[in-house]
Amino acid sequence: MNSYVVGLLVPLVFSLILRNTKQARKRGLPVDVGGQTGHAIRNSRFTSPITTTWDGICTLAQLFAWACEKHSDKPLLGTRKLIAKEFQVAEDGRSFEKLHLGEYQWLSYAQTFQAVCHFASGLTLLGHSKNQRAAIFADTREEWFIALQACFRRNITVVTIYASLGEEALSHSLNETEVTTVICGQKEMKKLVDISGQLDSIKRIICMDDEFSSNVHLVEGSWTVTSFAAVEKLGRENPTDADLPLSNDIAVIMYTSGSTGLPKGVMMTHGNVLATVSAVMTIVPGLGGKDVYLAYLPLAHILELAAENLMPAIGSKIGYGSPLTLTDTSNKILGGTKGDASVLAPTLMAAVPAILDRVRVGVRKKVDSKGGLSKRLFDFVYNRRLSAMNGSWFGARGPERIFWDFLIFKKVRAILGGRIRFILSGGAPLSGNTQRFINICIGAPIGQGYGLTETCAGGTFTEYDDTSVGRVGPPLPCSFIKLVDWPEGGYLISDKPKPRGEIVVGGPNVTVGYFKNEEKTNEVYKVDEKGMRWFYTGDIGQIHGDGCLEIIDRKKDIVKLQHGEYVSLGKVEAALISSPYVDNVMVHADPFHSYCVALVVAAQTALQEWAVKQGIDFSDFQDLCRKEETTKEILGSIVKEGRKAGLEKFEMPSRIKVLSEAWSPESGLVTAALKLKREMIRKTYSNDLAMLYSS
Repeated sequence: MNSYVVGLLVPLVFSLILRNTKQARKRGLPVDVGGQTGHAIRNSRFTSPITTTWDGICTLAQLFAWACEKHSDKPLLGTRKLIAKEFQVAEDGRSFEKLHLGEYQWLSYAQTFQAVCHFASGLTLLGHSKNQRAAIFADTREEWFIALQACFRRNITVVTIYASLGEEALSHSLNETEVTTVICGQKEMKKLVDISGQLDSIKRIICMDDEFSSNVHLVEGSWTVTSFAAVEKLGRENPTDADLPLSNDIAVIMYTSGSTGLPKGVMMTHGNVLATVSAVMTIVPGLGGKDVYLAYLPLAHILELAAENLMPAIGSKIGYGSPLTLTDTSNKILGGTKGDASVLAPTLMAAVPAILDRVRVGVRKKVDSKGGLSKRLFDFVYNRRLSAMNGSWFGARGPERIFWDFLIFKKVRAILGGRIRFILSGGAPLSGNTQRFINICIGAPIGQGYGLTETCAGGTFTEYDDTSVGRVGPPLPCSFIKLVDWPEGGYLISDKPKPRGEIVVGGPNVTVGYFKNEEKTNEVYKVDEKGMRWFYTGDIGQIHGDGCLEIIDRKKDIVKLQHGEYVSLGKVEAALISSPYVDNVMVHADPFHSYCVALVVAAQTALQEWAVKQGIDFSDFQDLCRKEETTKEILGSIVKEGRKAGLEKFEMPSRIKVLSEAWSPESGLVTAALKLKREMIRKTYSNDLAMLYSS
């Protein structure tokens, strides 16, 4: 064999050996646990679930105080200065607010700790006792975090409520928990004023903004309204001692914007949240003071709350932003000015799949619109990199990779600031296409996590060097994962080649239960003979040979059609949303029919570009969505995506209704984490669904 051939084969063999070694590595191992019989696994590096990684620290209040003492002079919380605000009027007459935001202004760890102590003292002086609950009802911002930590220092249980929650769910959450103090922004205070007659226990409102709503006088007789700054000043001038919590004290009652019915309040202890925070510490390599975290997801979501409690512990910075100001082209950013990511240049961020999907679609549209040599070069390099990630020797590697990163992907990476080294994705399944796109174009691994509010976001987490797609990794070190039989759905732990069943999570991160809802708590929470608490998720999973979990179904999303076929609505939707014409989709299956239908929210830019190329006349986007040829084009596109995903014919929608209006949390049709609220969508579009089946 000549030296040229050897030179080709040696690297190839080495590459294959390395790849097979990674695949063969056991990331999750079988474990003997109590409770219902099932197939259980643990993290391969920990024989039992961890509760804390810091000696002597067992509450979030202790962790924060320790971090502020250790990193006192370093910057912690950053907020951008508002330079200007203007309103722009669109062609249809609607007015849109645009912001010009400046650089980040920072509070040090010591300054933040002082603000927390002062606000905690101010709360006490206003008359709020630790036996009363306080609610934080606002968008994510530095005052949210300060208020949270201040409540922890007084052992006050915090009720968290999504800023986008509707009136009925909002009043239910506040009344059920008998909240006496609400800490909110001006926008949220207006909502409270509007439903003041439905609120039973509120005595105090603390507004994060100095300007109050002009309608506050309507409730001044029963509410004391104070600014956030005034409460902090009151506490600074009259400091009081801390009243610190214990590990088993309830830190947060988190109201989920549930996909069905009124929201349920999940009770989580300091120990519950600390277990998840401690586990994530062991997963992401190199966490430390050089990291910068971009905070923009709702702090009322456990994913963001856990992340922001972790950041101080590693000495990093938290820079605040919002989904509407995230990038240079975000809706609220004034043209020619910079978005949050560009200014902050974060190294870490969390994201829900919908956000990452938008990044992918945005980049793809820009590349496609350029066309020509630019598009061909991008596609060529992207496919070479994809081949390398999928194990092909002929993909872009080494010096070639560095060259293409500089020439092609540098501008794409600048969208998120150019320094991202790790992205945590959670809240919903992430498509393989989007995961690969972010891996290649942003140049960062994505840790896809699986967890629920009921498990403090703890469950499983893909490890840093795992480049596979479609899986959610091995158990976090704080959790055991167990599959139990679900015979009705045909999922058994004895299935070959992979055990399948309902996913049950056990460990110190599993929460106490639902507030004032013992019946539902007893239905889904179980304590085994060893004292371990388990949560029955309702999700269906299968465990791979290396001990990694894959989510394959959900009990509630499975519908049996007229002739006995089972359709998993979530699985079908995950395939169809890959169509460039689809912004959102809900598949509906009626058990009395033999086929599915779907409601499709159209992607405006892609659909209008198609219409222009086809020479289709339309007066506006709504008119375009009503056209028969539009429905035919979109249906053909989603059927194509369904076939690519291997869907059966009965799983793919036979008829669709094309919608022009996007589904948002404000509309009540999706949750704050952008999950479908199926029942609300079914009710809203009941006539359209009936027409699809009657036509």
